[in-house]
Amino acid sequence: MRKSTLTFLLASSIYLAQAQVLTKVNPRPLTMAEYDKAKTFAIADLDKDSYVKFDNTYVLDRYEGRKPYFITGDDGLKKRIDLYKLIAKDGMQEIGLMVFYTNEKGAVYKTIVPDFTADGKVWEKYFLDIDNINKEEKNFILKLSYILSKEVSFQQYKVLNGGKDMKEEGATYGNDICFPGDEVVTMANGGTKMLKDVKSGEEIITVDVSSNKPTAVKVKELTVHEAKNYALTRLVLVSAKTLNTRLGQEVMLTNKILQATPNHPMMTKDGNHKMGEVLQGQEVMCLNEKTGKYEAYTVLQKTEHANGVQKVYNIVADGGSTLLVNGVMVMQK
Repeated sequence: MRKSTLTFLLASSIYLAQAQVLTKVNPRPLTMAEYDKAKTFAIADLDKDSYVKFDNTYVLDRYEGRKPYFITGDDGLKKRIDLYKLIAKDGMQEIGLMVFYTNEKGAVYKTIVPDFTADGKVWEKYFLDIDNINKEEKNFILKLSYILSKEVSFQQYKVLNGGKDMKEEGATYGNDICFPGDEVVTMANGGTKMLKDVKSGEEIITVDVSSNKPTAVKVKELTVHEAKNYALTRLVLVSAKTLNTRLGQEVMLTNKILQATPNHPMMTKDGNHKMGEVLQGQEVMCLNEKTGKYEAYTVLQKTEHANGVQKVYNIVADGGSTLLVNGVMVMQK
């Protein structure tokens, strides 16, 4: 086994364990005795048995309800990998991830990815075991690395999106370029109004992108799209101004939060981008209500989620190319 492959798997395994911890309430280390004992556990039917108890002390629970992975390598042989959470019933503590690897002849190999808090000797045992399997099953480590890497990405994705799996939620990604109805629009009279309550003939603010000057324009139409479980991109934007004083650093911090369908265009300092393509750290043009000036706010956080079945809205104005939603400069549809 090449050292680089082992290093890659080590990184994948550790990050998977860490990602799992982010979703656990009470993880604890896997002991060496538990590691050895778990290797004796068997699943009678990997297609049907998703929750199996052992000695009334441990549980194997199919990881994320996942169906098995089937991997065919250059040799044309199909291998199967099933993942199960290893849980100690006392406190329902997740202590590892059990891997069942079935080759084309039906032989089953087992190993347990320890929780990242496990003792180093447990990790050494794990790497010894996968090295031994790799000697019998060519490219076993490569295939396991691939699966663990995919699951690392999945867990990171869930964490970034508040623990939600967008595909499982069935969020709608379409051509609708809109906002939820409770986002707030800046009106020409200096006030604000919820988007869903804006009427034709009312005046809103549009900002000239070259001069940064506001102008009043009339609303021609409020477009309403049918209620669906739309995917929404959510940006948390901040502006921080720091002043060094005798006592320390004084920070003036303002923030804005904007939600829209991922394909809605908005104004950044780098040009127009779809909200779903805006990156953390990019600068977005916003209205600072305290100063009355248009300034660059930095994207502190970006998430994407389904927000339940609802209508979404967009304004069609008789002039200009922008509007202010929640004080953020966005492009008209």
